[in-house]
Amino acid sequence: MENYKILDAMKESIVDLNLDKAIKSCKEALSQGIAPNKIIEDVISKALKLVGEKYEAKEYFIPELIMAGEISSQLMKILLPRLNVSKSSKTIGKVIIGTGKGDIHDIGKNIVITFLKAEGFKVIDLGVDVTSEQFIEAIKKEKPDILAISALISSTLVEIQKVLKDLKAANLKDKIKVIIGGPPVTKEFSESIGADGFAKTAIDGVKICKRWILK
Repeated sequence: MENYKILDAMKESIVDLNLDKAIKSCKEALSQGIAPNKIIEDVISKALKLVGEKYEAKEYFIPELIMAGEISSQLMKILLPRLNVSKSSKTIGKVIIGTGKGDIHDIGKNIVITFLKAEGFKVIDLGVDVTSEQFIEAIKKEKPDILAISALISSTLVEIQKVLKDLKAANLKDKIKVIIGGPPVTKEFSESIGADGFAKTAIDGVKICKRWILK
């Protein structure tokens, strides 16, 4: 029960934008033997979803989104070295990844990148607030196996839908696999816009990408 209390306290501190409390809770959770990947998936990811919901409800604004992202980044600096992720010695595929237009959130994307690289993927990170045109241009230049798009806020879903539409118009959709993920993304939305996969968590997303490449 103690474990759950510290995880709840950590999630609450991220949502409340309390950096010092978040770091203290994170270190305490690790000292209790809680796995880093559990903290990432059960605390950081869920806290960011709540922050996104507050943004949608106009309780939070851009500064709060930036602060939540910075807190999450500081926590990841503590957690990543403890994940014991060993990098694959060979490249198995290429992924272009970015956060959709209008979204400045990158922590989820960066977690995915860490795991993709560990599995042997070459990753081209386009960053945040990426337009459909930028995705298309990068695909034409890099010729990746997979396109991965992340979102924190629901307004970005319209932009992701545009990317899929533009991929089809450019005759590129049949040449790559597209996976999307983030708090507002659902399996139903993914299927409705013609994406090939939906990542519920960062680890799920990497497993899907690896399955596509190795099948």
